[in-house]
Amino acid sequence: MVDWRELAATGLGLGRAPYGPGTAGSAGAAALAWAAVTYGGPQGGYALLAVALLLYPAGRSLAEWAEREWGEDPGRFVLDEVAGYLLGAATIWLAADVPETVDLLALFVLFRAFDILKPWPVSRLEEIGGGDGVMLDDVAAGILAAAVLLLAPLLFY
Repeated sequence: MVDWRELAATGLGLGRAPYGPGTAGSAGAAALAWAAVTYGGPQGGYALLAVALLLYPAGRSLAEWAEREWGEDPGRFVLDEVAGYLLGAATIWLAADVPETVDLLALFVLFRAFDILKPWPVSRLEEIGGGDGVMLDDVAAGILAAAVLLLAPLLFY
């Protein structure tokens, strides 16, 4: 029988990808954001925000379980990537306009870069430890990626 905690923690199994489980989880989140853009209508941004905000406390609790089961900040735990990416997508949607597919792809690339490279403040939040530390660095990476995308046009126009 499948353990619901493992299924949720691995983002419906995406975190079990043999290479790049965080990228796989982020890709799943990007697919969800694309579906919200394509089929969600004008309220899709609020739906993404609601899902991201609900994933935070669930992810925090599941991250603590995952660390007990799999070790510190386990790679197969991808709810943090899902929440962070969705928060970034919702930020773009609510701050600017319905994102285009290219916006979601750019967000994906920036989000993964910030999640992997961990610039400040992302690196600082990871030091918190526990479920909050697991979740907050990805939330910050999502917000930072969205901020870069929202501010980039100001630099070029």
